Amino acid sequence: MEEETNLGAKIAHLGFIQGVIDRMGSNSFLLKGWSVTLVAAVFALSSKDADQRFILLAYFPVIVFWVLDAYFLHQEKLFRKLYEKVASGDISSKEFVLNTAIVRDEVASVSSVFFSKTLFLFHGLIVSIVTFAMCYLT
Repeated sequence: MEEETNLGAKIAHLGFIQGVIDRMGSNSFLLKGWSVTLVAAVFALSSKDADQRFILLAYFPVIVFWVLDAYFLHQEKLFRKLYEKVASGDISSKEFVLNTAIVRDEVASVSSVFFSKTLFLFHGLIVSIVTFAMCYLT
């Protein structure tokens, strides 16, 4: 009977962690969408009849969203590691721990995630497009 209770607690605990992981992934997806939208809006503002210096404003949301995206991806990696530890039984489900400090040393730092392949390709491409537009279209 106690084993069934422990299994139920473990499944519930893993469900809580998976919910957080899902939210982090959704946040990352939304940030990418907002980044593209705001850069497109700044390009529209810097059309040929407007002040061309508006295009410089495009760098601000790109960098801010890149940092936020790195933060959310880092948090997602922390919760994925916590999920692994709970699933393997290294961390007990008795207290429903959601504190990722216990796995922080096992996950790459935020700065490493900032320059990860996926984020660098997406946000680096946007920075490149902004730079191209600033240099060749103004």
